Amino acid sequence: MTTPSHVFLLYVARGVRGFGDGFAIIILPAYLTAIGYDPIQVGVVATASLFGTALFTLAIGVIAPRYDLRTLMLLGAGLMAVTGLAFPNAEHVALIAVVAFVGTINPATGDLGILVPLEHAMLARDVPDQQRTRTFARYSLIGALSMAAGALAAAMPDFVISMGIGRLSAFRLMFYAYALLGLVSILLYQRLPHARMVEPIPHAPLGPSRGVVYRLAALFSLDAFAGGFVVQSLLALWLFERFDLSVSAASVFFFWSSTLSAFSYPVAARLSRHIGLVNTMVFTHIPSSIFLIVAAFSTNLYVALGLLLLRSALSQMDVPTRTSYVMAVVTPAERATAASVTAVPRSLASAVGPVFAGMLLTTAFPGLPLVVCGTLKIAYDLGLLFSFRHVKPPEELAPVNLK
Repeated sequence: MTTPSHVFLLYVARGVRGFGDGFAIIILPAYLTAIGYDPIQVGVVATASLFGTALFTLAIGVIAPRYDLRTLMLLGAGLMAVTGLAFPNAEHVALIAVVAFVGTINPATGDLGILVPLEHAMLARDVPDQQRTRTFARYSLIGALSMAAGALAAAMPDFVISMGIGRLSAFRLMFYAYALLGLVSILLYQRLPHARMVEPIPHAPLGPSRGVVYRLAALFSLDAFAGGFVVQSLLALWLFERFDLSVSAASVFFFWSSTLSAFSYPVAARLSRHIGLVNTMVFTHIPSSIFLIVAAFSTNLYVALGLLLLRSALSQMDVPTRTSYVMAVVTPAERATAASVTAVPRSLASAVGPVFAGMLLTTAFPGLPLVVCGTLKIAYDLGLLFSFRHVKPPEELAPVNLK
């Protein structure tokens, strides 16, 4: 059984991982640029990372119903530590791509990765329906705030350089710090109880909820494919290339971006109680996409940053609501697999975008990836609203059709 103390440990672990993700996704493109790679090669590395995340997340989803969740989380945290040790010792693009494929540094945001469906399944155990969205909103809030703090920490290389240490050495120290956070995660997960799925599934990881999960996965794939054009590492690269933004300035921007996203999560939880989970996802997401498209045409740095911050205040409000919705419309035994099956297509679809985005960044209109992203996301929102406006979670007091 998941107790309040165990939920607290999961929150802390999410915070530790988020802090590492916050600086790693900014340091990664800066490091790759510093060792001589162009935007297309950075896009290739991002694609390798997202494909690897997808395949490992799929594997976790398949085996999670049969194995101890705590053990799987310890293995994931160990992989995080190994990733931090491997990246600074790889310089050839092929080797970097391999490390990115196997490792845990995700160039997008913190809602993807092998540990995410495991933490979701552990959190959802024995949480009442009325508290589920609030629980995931807090989980997402902690993740976003920790990523904001990590984004500020991405300015550390500039401080270290001022002390006489080389630029590449400063970047490598940040990767070693990421490895240390992996070790801290191991210590936290060790204090969790052993846990398995409540109900065994005799024949397949997904049972009665298969249809709704597959439909959600298809729509989430479109959303993720769109997001792949503006993963955070490539958005940082766009700012570096378009406005000659420094790493320190980028770290401050991503701090505020993540902070705005963080405080949108409890707002999303409150809003969903009044207009429903699906409506909250859709009617906050569309305006954020419009802001992104307009930012692509801006020639003024401050206008572009302002529009991107407005986007950040709205674009992630679907994260806790989406997670809560998936957990609500499947049976308890299917939760880990459902989290994985809806996350894996997201990773696979988002893995395609960075390569094309890297190419588009080299064109005469480098803002094109932002336009493509925003347009496709609006199409996803309309599709979600049309397909699931009548499929209600239990707390919305309407029949749930799982067929």
